[in-house]
Amino acid sequence: MKPELIRCPWPTDELYRRYHDEEWGVPVHDDRLQFEFLILEGAQAGLSWHTVLKKRENYRAAFDNFDAEKITRYGDKQIAELLGNAGIIRNRLKIHAAIQNAKAFLKAQAEFGSFDAYLWRFVDGKPIINHRKNMKEVPARTAISDVMSKDLIQRGFKFVGSTICYANMQAIGMGNDHLVTCFRHKELSDFS
Repeated sequence: MKPELIRCPWPTDELYRRYHDEEWGVPVHDDRLQFEFLILEGAQAGLSWHTVLKKRENYRAAFDNFDAEKITRYGDKQIAELLGNAGIIRNRLKIHAAIQNAKAFLKAQAEFGSFDAYLWRFVDGKPIINHRKNMKEVPARTAISDVMSKDLIQRGFKFVGSTICYANMQAIGMGNDHLVTCFRHKELSDFS
């Protein structure tokens, strides 16, 4: 019998475990997926990540698989459809923010050659490997997420406060916040 893997304490069900084991903290260098995480992290504001994760496939369908160019063209008809879509978080401000963020995303892509180049410059292009022993040591924000948030806001992004930015950094692997006891910590530290 295979020994049970030791993982961070927060994955409480199969969906969360899969996300933790396969995605969380894995360095992402794909602009579309980075945009997806940015929109989903903004949708999470005031809610749990688990709530958003359960709606992720609905978000992909509702937001044209996070195609930023298509989203920039959303008008009243699409906004009304999104507000009526029970499969996503129907918050008018968050929906408008997603459209605004698509516009800001395309501008950042144009300026830096890719959104990836823009985002990863905040960590000098490589993940920060943290060595946290328990969840109390994991901060809600950092000096880097403060700087990133301020820069995103200046570029016209919405729902990108420092806490959202730090959650995004964790999600896309800009920082390894798996606890040192978690099997993923070593795997992702070696990966970097």
